[in-house]
Amino acid sequence: MELRHLKYLVAVAEELHFGRAAIRLNISQPPLSQQIRQLEEELGVRLFDRTKREVRLTEAGRRLVEEARSVLGRVDHLSAVAARAGSGEIGHLAVGVPGGGANPILIKVLEVFGKQYPGVRIELHYMSTGAQIEELREGRLGVGFVNLPIQAPFLATEMILREPLCLAIPTSHRLAKQKTVTLASLEGEPMILFARRVTPGVHDTITGMCREAGFTLHVAHEVDSIVGALTLVSAGLGIAFCTPNLTRIWPRVAFRPIRPTIEFKQAVAYRLDSVTPALETLLRVVRKFAPKP
Repeated sequence: MELRHLKYLVAVAEELHFGRAAIRLNISQPPLSQQIRQLEEELGVRLFDRTKREVRLTEAGRRLVEEARSVLGRVDHLSAVAARAGSGEIGHLAVGVPGGGANPILIKVLEVFGKQYPGVRIELHYMSTGAQIEELREGRLGVGFVNLPIQAPFLATEMILREPLCLAIPTSHRLAKQKTVTLASLEGEPMILFARRVTPGVHDTITGMCREAGFTLHVAHEVDSIVGALTLVSAGLGIAFCTPNLTRIWPRVAFRPIRPTIEFKQAVAYRLDSVTPALETLLRVVRKFAPKP
């Protein structure tokens, strides 16, 4: 028994006329009649009572038609599911994001994506850039929101955010009284910095610019999240670098711009050999919010 036999059966049952059913199925009547007879022979039951004037379903025919409609309905559903999965409208996507404060770009992307593609289940994993790179390498993440620069030639990256870093300073610190803080004025100050394993590119950029300014950064404490950094700043244990989007949500901390500017860049990263339809739909949304070149 094949699916076409079920379609033929349902068409004849609904039309109760082999000629009209054949027209509906876009086939000639003799092959249709032959297929129905073959189905009856295979099942060992009569499905239709035929006379010169009418065609009627037998009791066995009625029961089989009900089951046939159910099977065909499930097949149509499976086809629809496959089509939606192939277009990225449903599925599952594991997304890596940096820990810490709210990321405005990420929130906008997820808001729009959730409204347009409610059938895609998002699984967020908060982890450092270094950890995301390893998870992407192993295929446990589909996409990551990473801090640039990174050294991962197996990944494609697309910029989503660029903004100047600022300093988070205890409100009681002398530098909090200044409107702008120069990089050179940080010499000798106890600094709170991300461990290099967490976000190596940002770590190297900051320490490198300090060396260019003529001093080595005094790292008093290392952290693995911006929450940890701002907690230590709030406790008066040092100064930390952070992004401007955090400036309105932390007590006892003054946020000041730095001169010269240290630019913070964030991107989405993914493996070109592992792009799924769900990832393609997410990337289309991400690109709407990406900064213009």
